[in-house]
Amino acid sequence: MKIKMPKAFLIRRIRSGACVAALALLCLLTGCGKQDVVPGENEISVYYINQAETKITPVVCALESLEKNDQVNEAIGALMENPVELSLRTTVNGYRILGWEMQDTLLVLDVSEEYRTIQPTTEVLIRAAIVRTLTQLEGVEHVAMTVRGEGLTDSMGLPVGPMSADQFLDNEGDEINSYEQVWLKLYFANETGDQLIPVNVKKVFNSNISLEKLVVESLIAGPEQDSEDAFPVINPATKVLGVTVKDGTCYVNLDDGFSTQIYNVTGDVVLYSIVDSLAELSNINKVQLSINGSTEVIYRENFPLSSVYERNLDLVSPGN
Repeated sequence: MKIKMPKAFLIRRIRSGACVAALALLCLLTGCGKQDVVPGENEISVYYINQAETKITPVVCALESLEKNDQVNEAIGALMENPVELSLRTTVNGYRILGWEMQDTLLVLDVSEEYRTIQPTTEVLIRAAIVRTLTQLEGVEHVAMTVRGEGLTDSMGLPVGPMSADQFLDNEGDEINSYEQVWLKLYFANETGDQLIPVNVKKVFNSNISLEKLVVESLIAGPEQDSEDAFPVINPATKVLGVTVKDGTCYVNLDDGFSTQIYNVTGDVVLYSIVDSLAELSNINKVQLSINGSTEVIYRENFPLSSVYERNLDLVSPGN
């Protein structure tokens, strides 16, 4: 994935040691140093990595500015500085932050080529620290990272994409570094696009990604190539903006790529491929979809996204 950098990005590119020093000075002036304290007004928790590189720890830091762009610079400056606590270290170590830009509520952070050489276990912690820090800023809902303008991939070669704070576990020890294996039951379309075909798939995933988000991303990716009877249902250009669960209801926020249907699949098959797949998880009973955060949408003219949908197996092809 290649992200085009507009002129505005060049303004915010970190070009020199002088700029780095200025950001670091901002951090020192604002006074970061209170661990495990709830941030107050115009304060954020800046996340640092412990020296053993097994977990991240928040340190409250006061922001000088009320303007969003300046606050982003302050937060990045704080991430680049070593904290006062000797058991912690800066998140930016062994690579450089080259610049950033805002794309609506998405902050794109560009880093140097050295980032690709970081050990996978440490790299996950770095991402968690960066995302948790920057998404506290007003107007920043997701963070994407690029390496010299190229989209970031994880240690397994999979695109990382936009990240939100709730994707990362509250880690103790090395929990956030682990990979897990899981079997998922996913519902795709039949050849004519008017019924659902259940498919059991084995996924290896990083434990900082929730199972709910893994289900949605797997549906977007489509069935494996050797699945002769199952066909994709969702436009692969669709991006997952957020997946949260509360009281048994899973809230799935997709971008407007979801509205563009490129496959010959009925609307109810698309809708219930998501609902039924998520309902296979033990903690999910209902699903509500939104597009760019809005539920004031009638999907395919028949399905109001303001409604909450429950499992419906009537669409499953007979014999499956």
